[in-house]
Amino acid sequence: MSATPISLPVPQVPARRAHVRTEPLQDIPVPGRKRVLLAAPRGYCAGVDRAVVAVEKALERYGAPVYVRKQIVHNIHVVTELEAQGAIFVEEVDEVPEGAHVVFSAHGVSPAVVNAAADRGLQAIDATCPLVTKVHREAVRFARDDRHILLIGHAGHEEVEGTAGEAPEHTTIVNSPEEADTIEVADPSRVVWLSQTTLSVDETMETVRRLRIRFPELQDPPSDDICYATQNRQVAIKKVAKSADLVIVVGSANSSNSVRLVEVALEYGAKAAYRVDYADEVKQEWLDGVETVGVTSGASVPEVLVQEVLEQLAGAGYRDVEEVRTAEEDLMFSLPKELRQDINGQKTERALGGRIRA
Repeated sequence: MSATPISLPVPQVPARRAHVRTEPLQDIPVPGRKRVLLAAPRGYCAGVDRAVVAVEKALERYGAPVYVRKQIVHNIHVVTELEAQGAIFVEEVDEVPEGAHVVFSAHGVSPAVVNAAADRGLQAIDATCPLVTKVHREAVRFARDDRHILLIGHAGHEEVEGTAGEAPEHTTIVNSPEEADTIEVADPSRVVWLSQTTLSVDETMETVRRLRIRFPELQDPPSDDICYATQNRQVAIKKVAKSADLVIVVGSANSSNSVRLVEVALEYGAKAAYRVDYADEVKQEWLDGVETVGVTSGASVPEVLVQEVLEQLAGAGYRDVEEVRTAEEDLMFSLPKELRQDINGQKTERALGGRIRA
């Protein structure tokens, strides 16, 4: 029995200033000292940075327009900025003119999408995060071994669609721990679990625990599917949340890892937590009586948006900023092979991923 698909909200483009505040935040006294705990790591991960740079480099090399299937990463600001440079975002490859350049998003695509692009003669550039590609390869291998894959993730999310598309006849999507209690498979002795890379670590492990009760022979993947950046950002916000009256997560509504950060903050002690795309969405009433504000951002959020939030908070008296760092990140990914050289055939040095980019 397959899980019932759900639709995750996708911001409409453009939406640069949908919630402009006409008055600055007020500096209203609170009983104690106002401060900000700034989580680190936060923001861009290596896979996101690689994907965004891939679109920028494609525009530099081939000129506008360059087409992108789906949002390259789930952040409305990034998408809007790339549109201004000449990127055109489409839902499916049949919207792309024959022979044009098309970039596949960081979330990955199914073989059916790859084949559809080839049928149209499109010049495809695969910007799938290498950590997502790893999960795709695991799905192919397990299906080849006639294992049934229980894919933990959100049906309707591009990453889940891409992974499930590698072995649709061998895959059942498990949306939540509760669904783990009702999933049925033909042969309980030949099941394995994989997961979307941007989930809550705690919720995923709870789902696995429940699945193992029903399927004692459940096989683990060879390595953890939840990406390092998702885990690191959750660990950091857990530490911040214990001391925060309020947590503000910068990230878009369709960013799974950003939404998870709000949930994790609340679970680990924050008295309140909200997600915003832009600094001008922070509401005055959120700050009533608040001494300590925790701030973080999802893995597809450029650092400039976090700095704008800090500026808004400084105007409200939260000028004391303490960074709470729980890990260092130095992972880098090479650009897609089509973009590793410049237009003159020289190797490009701009092939990094993992930076906090302004």
